[in-house]
Amino acid sequence: MAEKIVANQPQPIVKIGHYTLGQTLGVGTFGKVKIGEHVLTKHKVAVKILNRQKIKSLDVVGKIRREIQNLKLFRHPHIIKLYQVISTPTDIFMIMEYVSGGELFDYIVKHGKLKEYEARRFFQQIISGVDYCHRHMIVHRDLKPENLLLDHNLHVKIADFGLSNMMMDGEFLRTSCGSPNYAAPEVISGKLYAGPEVDIWSCGVILYALLCGTLPFDDEHVPTLFRKIKSGIFPIPEYLNKSVVSLLCHMLQVDPMKRATIEDIKKHEWFQKDLPTYLFPSPVEQDSSVIDIDAINEVCEKFNVKEAEVHSALLAGDPHDQLAIAYHLIIDNKRIADEAAKAEIKDFYVASSPPPVAFSPSENSNSPLRPHPERIARKGLFSF
Repeated sequence: MAEKIVANQPQPIVKIGHYTLGQTLGVGTFGKVKIGEHVLTKHKVAVKILNRQKIKSLDVVGKIRREIQNLKLFRHPHIIKLYQVISTPTDIFMIMEYVSGGELFDYIVKHGKLKEYEARRFFQQIISGVDYCHRHMIVHRDLKPENLLLDHNLHVKIADFGLSNMMMDGEFLRTSCGSPNYAAPEVISGKLYAGPEVDIWSCGVILYALLCGTLPFDDEHVPTLFRKIKSGIFPIPEYLNKSVVSLLCHMLQVDPMKRATIEDIKKHEWFQKDLPTYLFPSPVEQDSSVIDIDAINEVCEKFNVKEAEVHSALLAGDPHDQLAIAYHLIIDNKRIADEAAKAEIKDFYVASSPPPVAFSPSENSNSPLRPHPERIARKGLFSF
């Protein structure tokens, strides 16, 4: 429960669970984000406050509750972690990982177009995180540099993964305050969309922004912007090499059926260059008839269900069943941790961060990339 503590201070302290809330970091599609601090450990977190009235679909008991529970199981070095969910009659408080490096958007605005190796490094991390979530039936649908945060080592952390999945398509379009510059043609056309191909398009726009410091489709007049996006025609600067141009063109295909898949991107020669092994751990051949008892028990504990329910979910073979997704998430997390241990990435599973690397900012400091009008968080703050 949220409670106010007045303790000889001009401003009352707002306390949520074991956390005190501080300044507002940003305001986005789903509500405010405030910095929080654990009362005992002083550990800083980001607290996303979801108003129940704004997100009506959160009142759908079973499905949404289980989806949030699964988000808590996500453990990937390039995805913001969800630690805890605290509910009150009016709000839902999501206690999340806090990172101090600001948004990738601000980094691009400050440095302009990045050197190719810098852009590739960011892009590889983004695709690794997107791939992880797609494999576990979660689509972002609002990927943009404002939702890509940086830690103190300039590693990417994807924010808001899974939250858009809790809204119906029409409702998501009506309530999203995101920029349409990153939206796929089928999204702005009002067609039904829910597949991973919409994230691929957004990643293509992000890659272009990293390499060029500008957007492939941009116009202050929204109808003109929509026409540009639907045409799929964008300027290709001469300084881009042919390899990355081929990748961009494949990702920015107007027809979602012809658009690149994650596998296409992973196999592309430009993407493969200097690719860290930890980003895509080798899949382990596993007999599907052999059940991991520890994973079963963890699912039972997390969801407060009986072992038989988890077995039934696995036998049913429904890839969208939340109990089955939770089971496979736990198995996948173990595999990632094992792979990281082999690669001697210290504290990978606990810290959920890759090792620090030397990183030089781009020399170009002029960029026409600009925030969309609806953006509320200012430079240096987070916009979840």
